[in-house]
Amino acid sequence: MSVEVATSADLFDCRNAFVSTLEEMAAADRRVCAVVNDSVSSTKLKGFREKFPDRFVNVGIAEQNMVGTSAGLASAGMIPFCCGASCFLTARAMEQVKVDLGYAKNNVKLCGMSSGMAYGELGPTHHSIEDLAWTRVIPNLMVVVPADPIETRAVMLWARDYVGPVFVRLSRMPVPKLLSGDFVFEPGKAVTLREGDDIALLANGVLVARALQAAEKLHERRIGARVLNMSSMAPMDREAVIAAARETRGIVTIEEASVYGGLGGAVAEIIADEHPTLVKRMGVPGVFAPTGSVEFLLPRARGGFARRLTFTLPQGISIRCWRRCRNGRKRPLPHGRGSVRAARYASSKAPSAGLRWGGAQTEPSSNSTSSRKRSSSIQLRNTPPMYATSMAAPGF
Repeated sequence: MSVEVATSADLFDCRNAFVSTLEEMAAADRRVCAVVNDSVSSTKLKGFREKFPDRFVNVGIAEQNMVGTSAGLASAGMIPFCCGASCFLTARAMEQVKVDLGYAKNNVKLCGMSSGMAYGELGPTHHSIEDLAWTRVIPNLMVVVPADPIETRAVMLWARDYVGPVFVRLSRMPVPKLLSGDFVFEPGKAVTLREGDDIALLANGVLVARALQAAEKLHERRIGARVLNMSSMAPMDREAVIAAARETRGIVTIEEASVYGGLGGAVAEIIADEHPTLVKRMGVPGVFAPTGSVEFLLPRARGGFARRLTFTLPQGISIRCWRRCRNGRKRPLPHGRGSVRAARYASSKAPSAGLRWGGAQTEPSSNSTSSRKRSSSIQLRNTPPMYATSMAAPGF
């Protein structure tokens, strides 16, 4: 599904769209109710509590009870929106999500608030980077990650009418409006925000806007980047992923979550089954992210916390290949090592302009003599995903 992008300069909190839509639905349908875990402020449901006190349930800091209570309300004919911080909603109540919602198919709408690393300074206990990996494998559970307030509203309206359990992952980080006001959410469908046949950028949530910014920078260097909003995590649009693999020279997944099991993992599974191609998963690289502000964390969560990429599209992809030493630091492979294994597949398209994306502070300067001596560029042409080891997108 392709839509016209209408990016705004202003930034918006998707929780505001969430609560305004919830109040609108509650006014029109007495079955709509809210269940929270003593998170009235962070979910922004104070107004809902005042307007609909008889349909507002606060179970306290008891996420398992919250999901179980929601399942009971659903079995009685209500449409409960079960709201709480995503890190606690998914981690503490996973058994109830699996049994009471997925297995029993109760009509509960889970709303995971402040997902990803939105809690910043509160640290790894509050970072919700595993929720997508946990929820997308639960049978019968729909998983959606809206990209902006317009899509948030559309997802809420769809969730009300859909009969079955849904997990909606929402952030508190401000994002621009990307979609038009008449947008209608379709589960299992990716949204093409920008066309391109050199590389495909697949993102969801708050990082969709950053993927569009990266695509614009690539366009300035005559590299066509296709941008897909993968808001529907489960089910996922397999056809859109396979088309991206067939029609471009490589896929980059961008997510505010762990690269293991989330968007990157889901895309890699499809690619491995259907059309192997170069895939780079960008996100939290299987570690507990350090404590710090969102502005500090996001630029460092790029699949390895220190990356540099040199693109030469579409003839081939030249990547600085790094290995992990015993002390955990990254160092370049000696010249030529791995190049025989890496350069296995020939490219069929003509070459085009190149691009270098800058790395993090810990990366030695590419202009220094020591860096030039220690660097090793390996040509990857339609390379299998296992050989793609380093990549970073602008601003992420």
